[in-house]
This record gives sequence, structure tokens and C-alpha cells, in this order.
Amino acid sequence: MTSGAIATLREEATLAAPHECCGLLLGQGSRIDRAVPAANVHSDPARHFEIDPAVLIAALRAERQGGARVMGYYHSHPNGLAAPSAQDRACASGDGRIWAIVAAGGVTWWRDDKEGFEALSLRLVEG
Repeated sequence: MTSGAIATLREEATLAAPHECCGLLLGQGSRIDRAVPAANVHSDPARHFEIDPAVLIAALRAERQGGARVMGYYHSHPNGLAAPSAQDRACASGDGRIWAIVAAGGVTWWRDDKEGFEALSLRLVEG
């Protein structure tokens, strides 16, 4: 994970509060290089998130054409709880992608596996 991507996550959470921010985590191999903000199009953005489908579709198209890989997603929890919520668990697809949750100035990392969310520890790299 790059320091620039972490900075984007924190900044977006601050700007969106009291609503949830959301977006995509892009990279190559095992490295997340950047976070791409997306509009939260959920009807109740103070308690839920839904990534703008146009942003997701564009990123997946770019990936198919050799661009950065969609490695996962991020969103914030303005309530300060840094773990996946019941709503997060209900909406998760079990696709193995990474979820970053921004809460209370920190970021926690999770893998969305078929068995549920698994806590991860990621290494910060300058970039």
C-alpha cells in the first residue's frame, strides 16, 4: 500500500463526513498503488455506501485493456467503528478482494473471502 493511497483514503473520509466515502483500490501484483474516489450513490449515504457503477465499470474496462487491476474497495465509517458492519457483511460478494475501512483517522484492511471478512495487515511503502 502506498502512502499516497492512504492519504487519499483519509482525505476522502474527512471530506465526505458525515456521509460515507467510497472508491476503488487499484494496483498490480500484491501492491495497491492508488485509491480512486467514487461518488457514493446509495440513497442513505450517512449509513451505507454504493460505489458509482460508472466508476467501477470504467476501472474494470481499463483493467481488461492492461491497466491497473481493481484490487478492492474502500469506504468510511463516520461512526468510528473500523470493522465490517452487518451491512458490509450482507453486501460482500466473497470475491477475495480487499476492503479498506476508514474510521476515526485510521484504516483497517480486510479480505472478502467466501467464509467472510478476514483481517489483514498491509505494509506501507513510500510512493
